[in-house]
Amino acid sequence: MVNEKLRNVAIIAHVDHGKTTLVDEMLKQSGVYRENQQVVERVMDSNDLERERGITILAKNTAVTYGDVKINIVDTPGHADFGGEVERILKMVNGVILLVDAAEGPMPQTRFVLSKALELGHRIIIVINKIDRPDRRIDAVVDEVLELLMDLNATDEQLDSPILYCSARTGTASEDPEETGTDLKPLFESILTHIPAPEADYDQPFQMLVSALDYNEFVGRIAIGRIERGTLKQNQEIAVCNYHRQEEGILLKAKATSIYEFDGLNRVAINEAYAGNIIALSGISGITIGDTICVPDTVEPLDFVKISEPTVEMTFCVNDSPFAGREGKYVTSRNLRDRLELETLRDVSLRVTETDTTDAFNVAGRGEMHLSILMETMRREGYEFAVSPPRVLTKTIDGVLQEPVERLIADVPESAVGSVIEKLGARKGDMLQMTPSGNRMKIEFLVPSRGLFGYRNEFMTDTRGEGILASTFECYAPFKGELSRRASGSLIAFETGECAAYGLFNAQDRGALFVTPGVRVYEGMVVGVSPKAGDIEVNVCKKKNLTNMRAAGSEEALRLVPPKIMSLEQCIEFLADDELLEITPESLRIRKFILGKQERAKYRAAQARLRKEEN
Repeated sequence: MVNEKLRNVAIIAHVDHGKTTLVDEMLKQSGVYRENQQVVERVMDSNDLERERGITILAKNTAVTYGDVKINIVDTPGHADFGGEVERILKMVNGVILLVDAAEGPMPQTRFVLSKALELGHRIIIVINKIDRPDRRIDAVVDEVLELLMDLNATDEQLDSPILYCSARTGTASEDPEETGTDLKPLFESILTHIPAPEADYDQPFQMLVSALDYNEFVGRIAIGRIERGTLKQNQEIAVCNYHRQEEGILLKAKATSIYEFDGLNRVAINEAYAGNIIALSGISGITIGDTICVPDTVEPLDFVKISEPTVEMTFCVNDSPFAGREGKYVTSRNLRDRLELETLRDVSLRVTETDTTDAFNVAGRGEMHLSILMETMRREGYEFAVSPPRVLTKTIDGVLQEPVERLIADVPESAVGSVIEKLGARKGDMLQMTPSGNRMKIEFLVPSRGLFGYRNEFMTDTRGEGILASTFECYAPFKGELSRRASGSLIAFETGECAAYGLFNAQDRGALFVTPGVRVYEGMVVGVSPKAGDIEVNVCKKKNLTNMRAAGSEEALRLVPPKIMSLEQCIEFLADDELLEITPESLRIRKFILGKQERAKYRAAQARLRKEEN
């Protein structure tokens, strides 16, 4: 039996191609809002970080009604680090809207999410978005999408997908690239005619795969998924099992105390839910993504996409700098452990493990962005801690050491092609192809994940801010040998004190500074970057000696070069192997792992002796 009054669809695309903006317009035009209601932009990006960065971090569910048909819509993340969300969300839906920027065309994440949708046999609606961009190249982008579909072995039915031309910002869509359209009616109609209605077998025993999780401090984990078969009533007895842990049988039993369905931006409590619908269940402690919820007398777990393994790891440790505890509210190892454990309840692709010391924890995620979002969130909550440089997680497969490799696409001006190829070549990158696009060039590489650490800043400098860089995890490949992390050295504070204009004036000839007059620093803190390879100690606290002698020019004001202010991601990229990043609610400070000059010298000498003995 098919439920013709229901459609389940996901919107997939590369980051910043307009998914969340399109959902905004679909909500408006389906009558979710009152006529005079004030609505913020990108309403689905509900937390502050998503709004500030303009990216979707967590997949979110909503539902609209078009005519007499309810359409469940899932807005998925576009950034590669949150790709694990997309893989699982696709199990909930029967079709996808593939959104592609009319100027940028298909990007690495487009390829990744589309391949997952094709593997599941989903129907596709191709939407070319931002057709009002002045640099649009609609015909070329359509060809690129069709080539991508063929490259990914799409079926004839998938190749014959409808193509719509859309401007999510203005809320218009049309079937003709030369017409702008007046509303999103063509998109709604395509969803009804092209996306199949879900199978709805009401008579079979209840079964539902948990494809997403939400978390609420009052009710704990909230399981979200599509009912595969049967019906679920409030307070019904349910059992939880798992396909990959079948030998354990029923993992836990519970009651369906609270059942919700999605209506616009709200979750509405319901007494009964039917096959084919996407619902949320609360009150089941310990449930995780990939579990199957069923009735206790028919335990049949569903297969699911295993959660992808983390590829990047960083050490989170208690802040032990001379300024520790001055700015943060939560500073102890217990605070840090509890917060990281709480995050693993919300984010199943995050892994936290203990280290040899009780003051440090290894935190592994899908990429630098994944981990930096966690750091920024903790910082805003009042946590104070320090983190190590990122490192990739290697594997030994068939006796061969292997490392994660990324598929990277760089869209750059022609003048920057040489420097980009040279820099990525030095980082062990292999160029796959180079495609001209107007006066720009699109270059595709396979690069070890560790080769991209610290590269984004260099890339933006080489392309004068005009380049677009995007990557996604491709595979594990044999380890490519040693790779230098950073060519430049650090300027290190000579003593603890307050920065003085005179000291900074003398130090700025050595390199670019990170600090301004009046900022407090401590011995071993990194206060700038040196263009040379070695570290240099500078006395930024030095004041000018006052005498009773006057000389021509002695009263002239000191001209200081504006300091280089770095974001959290830039600080992480900058870190050398012997440095830590001190993160507090108010400050970001880069420091040497060993603060004292003499202790650092002894440590370097000991390391040199060890290397000599090994050789």
